[in-house]
Parts: sequence; structure tokens; C-alpha cells
Amino acid sequence: MNESLPADSVGLVTPQHQHFEAPLPLACGKTLPAYELVYETYGELNARRDNAVLICHALSGHHHAAGYHSPDERKPGWWDAHIGPGKTLDTNRFFVVSLNNLGGCHGSTGPCSVNPETGRPWGPDFPVMTVADWVHSQARLADRLGIERFAAVVGGSLGGMQVLQWALAYPERIANAVVIAATPRLSAQNIAFNEVARQAIRSDPDFNDGWYDQHGTLPKRGLKLARMVGHITYLSEHSMGAKFGRDLRSDELNFGYDVEFQVESYLRYQGDAFSIAFDANTYLLMTKALDYFDPAAAHNGDLAAALAPASCRFLVVSFSTDWRFAPERSRELVDALMRAGKPVSYAEIDSPFGHDAFLLPDARYQAVFGGFMKRVARELGLEGK
Repeated sequence: MNESLPADSVGLVTPQHQHFEAPLPLACGKTLPAYELVYETYGELNARRDNAVLICHALSGHHHAAGYHSPDERKPGWWDAHIGPGKTLDTNRFFVVSLNNLGGCHGSTGPCSVNPETGRPWGPDFPVMTVADWVHSQARLADRLGIERFAAVVGGSLGGMQVLQWALAYPERIANAVVIAATPRLSAQNIAFNEVARQAIRSDPDFNDGWYDQHGTLPKRGLKLARMVGHITYLSEHSMGAKFGRDLRSDELNFGYDVEFQVESYLRYQGDAFSIAFDANTYLLMTKALDYFDPAAAHNGDLAAALAPASCRFLVVSFSTDWRFAPERSRELVDALMRAGKPVSYAEIDSPFGHDAFLLPDARYQAVFGGFMKRVARELGLEGK
């Protein structure tokens, strides 16, 4: 442990890679040939191999969920507030696995990877992915790591959808499911937001029908607009108002279209940073996976019937000001779980931070989530670890 890093950090971590030769059949009808998954682990897998926890990431997430890649790294992993010694996902007790999903742009096989059939990047030819495809690939990674059953599978937003899919596709391999700020299917409004973001990218002249790499371009303007739209939906009106209000960057109005309000400056900064850090084809894939997820569709819209295969215990958490994945959607899931006779606990956390609240530390959130995981640890005989 580097002494310059926080005492409750998992410390310095190194991404790991697993290569899979067996082709992966996909829901779209295509098959992905040999592929690679990049992941990180925190804590140690015990001798019984029953203390593993899988972290499923959201739309723009990746494998780097906790710790630091170097002593000079300014920010830790994206969920560092909840992963580490003594934290909610206590690495003194649990072996935590976090990966970058297929189709991603942070090391796992995706549109930026080389298509073995053409010798050039996949680009827009990379097959459309679904939540079910990701879960199947995650199960293969678990096999490779020698994990037959996860103590818990955990995720927020799009990650929460993956948790649900785990409970349905591999009920014997998951003991507990933690579904945070998620929904069993997107509303029409959510699909509309995703379509606006996709059109912003696809209409960028530098997109070149997804072959921007071959043309030596990047659709920065489209990605910037997509991120700006998305970011607005992740925040609440209260949090934006408290942070920016109607504050001007200067003392007077300019009566033009340059940046005048602080909130404009913030959104443009977020969009600019994202446009050079994320892949446009990956963004299109991830939003489509969100749109397609609907386990009840195969059961005539009966969510309780869709949830029948699940055999794990559930914790469902929502946030009061999350209007992207509103508490009503979480309660819909809870009601269906109860109708299906599944054990479920539910908490709505009063938070001013909108959808992004699932990423942040909060006393009640941590008490609910932490209490659930302590129960899991007790049942596994891990509390003294």
C-alpha cells in the first residue's frame, strides 16, 4: 500500500485481461469470434470461492471501479466511495470483480478493436450488444476465475439491468442481487433521450457512417452534444440550481451566443472532455442495449412472470430526485418481485443529486447498502475477516 494513498483505498491496481477463443453467440443473430475482456479485482478470493462480488457498470463506465493505477492518478476508480477496506463492499471480506463490457472502449473487445476477418477496426460493423450478451460473457469470465456462484451481483443504472439479467439467466450462480437506480425497462421518454443523443452523433459530418477511424476524423461535436444531453438527465433541477443557479461568467449580459452562464460553461466542459475520452460507436451500442432491455416482453408484459426463474434475495434502491430512472420504476420492480414471491428489500433515498446519486457517498444510502452486504458477509461467515 502506497503511504500517499488513502488508508481505506484498495491501493494501486493493475488491469487484467482474459482472452476467450470460444465464439459467443449473440441475441442479434450474429456470433462474436475470439474476444477479450479487461477487468480489475479487489480483495482476495477465499478458499471456498464463495465471497466474490461482481460489479456491473453503467453506460459510460468501465473496469476501473476502485483504487488507483498510479500514485500520481488524480481521481480513483468511479465507485471508489463504496469499494475498499471497511467500505460498503468491504475488500477485507469480499473479492470484488469489475470488468469493461464487450463493445466498450476501455480495453475489452469493441468497435475500436481489430476485426480478425478484415484486419481493420470493427467500427460500425461491431455487432449490436444486449444486456443478455454481456451477462453471458461475464459468466464466462467467472468460469475462468473459478467462481461458480457470486455472493452478490451489484450494479447501478444500466448496471442494475445486468444484475436483473443475471438473476434470470443464471439463478443458480447468484446469491444476492443489488439493483440501484435502475428500471426493468426504459420509458418512451428515456428511449427518446437516447435517440436524440444517437442522432447528434450520427449527424456529425465527421462520423462518416461510423468509419471515422479510417477517415482520420472524430465526431467530437456529436459526442459533445450527446454527453451534454445525457448529463442534464443525470442531474436534478435542485442540484443544477444549487451548483450554478443563473450565475453569469462575467458581470453583465453579452447578448450573444457565446458562453454566458456558468451552467453553459460546465456542460460544454463535460461534453468536450467526453468527446475525446469515449468512442462514438460504443456510445451508440450502449444506448441501444439500454433501449432493448425488457425481460417482461417475452411474457406478454408480465414482469412477475419474467422474474419467476430468480432464486436470489434482492435489494432495490432508488433516489428521490432521479427523474431519469424514477423511484416509480424501482417500485414497479419491487411490486413484481413480491408478486413473484421473491425476497426483496427496498429503500428510496432522499437525495438532491438526481440519477448521479448512485455514484456518490450518502449516509443513508451507505447504511442501507452496507447493512445488506454485512448480512451477506455474516451468512458466509466473513464478519470476522
